[in-house]
Parts: sequence; structure tokens; C-alpha cells
Amino acid sequence: MAGKNGITYADAGVDIDAGNALVERIKPAAKRTARSGVMSGLGGFGALFDLKAAGYSDPVLVAATDGVGTKLRIAIDTGEVDGVGIDLVAMCVNDLVCQGAEPLFFLDYFATGRLEMDKAARIIEGIAKGCELSGCALIGGETAEMPGMYPDGDFDLAGFSVGAMERGQDLPSGVVEGDVLLGLASDGVHSNGYSLVRKLVEVSGLGWDADCPWAEGTLGAALLTPTRLYVKQALAAVKSGGVHALAHITGGGLTENLPRVLPEGLGADINLDAWELPEVFKWLAATGGMAEAELLKTFNSGIGMILSVDANEADRLKALLEAEGETVSVLGAVTAGEGVRYSGALI
Repeated sequence: MAGKNGITYADAGVDIDAGNALVERIKPAAKRTARSGVMSGLGGFGALFDLKAAGYSDPVLVAATDGVGTKLRIAIDTGEVDGVGIDLVAMCVNDLVCQGAEPLFFLDYFATGRLEMDKAARIIEGIAKGCELSGCALIGGETAEMPGMYPDGDFDLAGFSVGAMERGQDLPSGVVEGDVLLGLASDGVHSNGYSLVRKLVEVSGLGWDADCPWAEGTLGAALLTPTRLYVKQALAAVKSGGVHALAHITGGGLTENLPRVLPEGLGADINLDAWELPEVFKWLAATGGMAEAELLKTFNSGIGMILSVDANEADRLKALLEAEGETVSVLGAVTAGEGVRYSGALI
């Protein structure tokens, strides 16, 4: 029987039909991420995955979760939301590969005050693109329309990925003094330090639509360059042998992230002359008068992933990674004594 006032869920700000339509729109993008092991499509109450069908005999599961952080503020303010889905996936799967795991599947959580179909679809299609590039399947997610919780136009993203490895193949393993440190170039700021980035842009007096000081296009678009995905390249190196550890360079920069994969009593010597600081970081540092030490413990400073490798395999692995499309720098070596010690200069 109808209620006296006929108020509907849509009147309260939640459009169930729009949510259903969104699922239908993104199904083709999710389908493109299908891989061995996927047992169900979008729309169910849960998502199934068959580890045996994925080729594992005695698997250990690895899980990672993350968000995009305040980089979303730039995407919201500029309307350029297509790349933040890639950021979301990258922040999870780049962590998984550091454990030696192959990412298998991904689930996302997208929350907004009012569901805007085109914007939501572009974001989730970006998530699917990130999954496709890293070889994992987008097998589910949640779209939450939450009026009163987010201002009009605002949204938040979170997600998680599950990966697997055969038992006994987890990383880090076998890191020793004398290991060579190979650095893989980043594609920019990636997804960490954006509260500081936004502050520095404010200090500069520039708007997101201003011409970028170091590249073509707008400042906002340049700062929204997606996080680089290292999964397939890193897994190729791991499977070839000689890789003892991988460190994803996120918040905390080289200074804080590299020690996470080094055994007690070991540290690293890094030559800052081994690579050229990307122009975006030169501009950020100059705008804020940042000290080099602050730059190195806040941003990736141009190195998005570091591999600790057997010294006898370093040349071969460098060539392999370059063949996979990476720009590789020999940063230094694992040494006795904890902490990261720098020589040379970035700025």
C-alpha cells in the first residue's frame, strides 16, 4: 500500500536506477580485465575466484588496500577524473608485487554525494584500465551514493587487491651487503605528497588551468599524471631470478621506503647523481624552497620502484627491465649499517 506522502528513496537523494545503469555501463570495461581464475561477473553479492584455474598449486595469498589521497581534490576541481582510477589500482598492485605476488583481482569502493553517471563511469573505466595494464581482474566493487556526506561533485575512492605466489617464493628474501640497487623511473609525483603539492601550488599563485611551467598543457593536468604500474615488468624480473627485494617508493620517499625491505643491520648508499630529477620536482622544490632531504622523504623524486638484486645479475636484470620499457638507473648498493646514506646532489 502506498504511503501517505509518496516519498521515495530518490527524493532523499539516492537514485537506485542510476546505480544499476552504471553497473551496466561499466560491464564491458570490467570484461576486458578478465583473466584465468575469474568465475563470476559484476552484479552478484560476492565475487568468485578459482586459484587452481589461475595456475597455483600451493598458493599463499597477499592483500593490499589503499586510496588515492588528496590528489582527488585536483581531479574534482578540474573535472579531469579519468586517471585517478589508474592511481587507485597502482597504489595497491605496486605494493603486492613487492611481496613477490602476482595481482589476481581488484575491488573498488566509490562514494559520492550524488551519482553523476558520466563522471562515475570515467572513474571506474580508469580503474579497469589500471587492472588491464597490471594483469588483474576487476571482479567487483561498491558504488555508494551518500547525500549529506559529500558536497556536490565530491567523491572518494578506495580499493583493494588480492594476489598470490607459490609458497616459499615471498619477498624480500636473500638481501645481502653488496646487492645492487636498480631504480625504475617514476612518471611524476604519482599519488603521495599531494597535500604539500596543493600547498605549493597555492604559494605559486597559479590556478589548475594555468599553463604548466615545465611541460605542455595545464598545471592541473600535469599533476594528475597517473601512477606508473610496475607489475608486469617487476614480475618478469622476479621470475628470471636474482631479485632479492622490491620497494615501492610512496609516502616517505626513498628515505623511508627502502629500509622497509632491508634486513636488520643493513642500509643503503645511494648516489643522487645516478638520475636526473624530473622537472616537476625541480619546480616544486624551487617554489617551496625545499631542502633536498625534505624532497627525498616526501616524494619519489623520480624513482618509483627500487630493486635490490644480486650483484652478478645486475647487468642482465637492468637490460631485461629496459626491454620491458623501464628507464633504469643504478642507484648504489646495500651496505652495512642501517639507514639510507646519500652522496651527490639532486638539486
